[in-house]
This record gives sequence, C-alpha cells and structure tokens, in this order.
Amino acid sequence: MNTPRIMKDFSTSFEIACQQRVIFYYVGYFSQNVVAAMADAVRLQLEMSGVNGPTRRKLFSSFIEMAQNIIHYSADSLTPGDQDNHEMRHGSVCISEKEGQYLLQCANPIDATVAEDLRERLQSLRSMTLEEIKQACRESLRAETPEGSKGAGLGFLTMARDSSEPLEFDFQPLQDHPETVVFNLKATI
Repeated sequence: MNTPRIMKDFSTSFEIACQQRVIFYYVGYFSQNVVAAMADAVRLQLEMSGVNGPTRRKLFSSFIEMAQNIIHYSADSLTPGDQDNHEMRHGSVCISEKEGQYLLQCANPIDATVAEDLRERLQSLRSMTLEEIKQACRESLRAETPEGSKGAGLGFLTMARDSSEPLEFDFQPLQDHPETVVFNLKATI
C-alpha cells in the first residue's frame, strides 16, 4: 500500500517535532479568539506534561505576552493597521523543552523603522539584573502608557523577569520588502 505524500510530509514533521521536544507550535494569523483557544491548549499541555506550577505560570505568562505582541505589532495584518480592536495579524510561536529548560520563541514581521528602537530597548533589558527588572516592572505599573504602545511596556519586562537567561532576539531583513524585517524573540524558562 502506498502512503499518500501528505501523510509522509506529516510523518516527517511529526518526527521532527518529537525530536525537538515541541510542546506547542502555531504559525498563522493571531486574534484574541485564536489566542484564547491556544491558551487553553497550552495550559492543558503544560499540565499534562507534568510541568511544575511556578514554571507553568512563567511559561504561560510569557506565551501570552508573545502572542499579544504579535496581535498588536505584526506588520502582516488582515485588518487595517490602525485598527485597535479585533486585530488579526500574522506570526508564529513555539514552546519546546531542551535539557530541562523550556524555550519560548516567536517571530513576526515588523516595520523596519521600529526595529532600531526595539533593539535598543531589548539590549538595555539584557544588561539589567533581575532586581533592576523587577524594579522597572513596578515603575511601569505606575507609569502612563507610552505613546504608540498598546500596553504599559510590561511585556518584555515580564518575559525578562520570568526568563532564566537574558532574552535573545534578532531581526531578519526581507529581501523583497526592505520596509519590513522579521523580529525573532526567544525566552528560556
């Protein structure tokens, strides 16, 4: 009996996901409804995988922050860019386990004009101690929401606070679209 090509492709993808210990992976358009459904799946998967409570909370919190950043800032949108409600924007998120640590990774296209500011913010965050990050979180909770931000600036601070290593990031230019870069972010918990 011949195995259809689609089953071979799936089998290969499934084997790679198992080898890489992928707990959750999604690529596509994100909306609040999609994130809510993913959150249910992630929560249950982490519980079923036996992840302890504190680690599970950190993973879940960082997952939500990454998904929200995609919804609010991805340059690939099915909805108008200035629409602040019911947004649908493209990106990817992956949770995997490696040598007892959990890796959360996300990627989405962003406007190239914001990349340098984002790089500076993340570089600054990488140089902070855990205590400095916690202090910045407290200050951010009291501060006004910065102009152009759709939050209080807590997302990266929350991920950095919960991460066991400094956040990793990079920007990949798109050859056919010089006005856009792909923003990649990784948190280790």
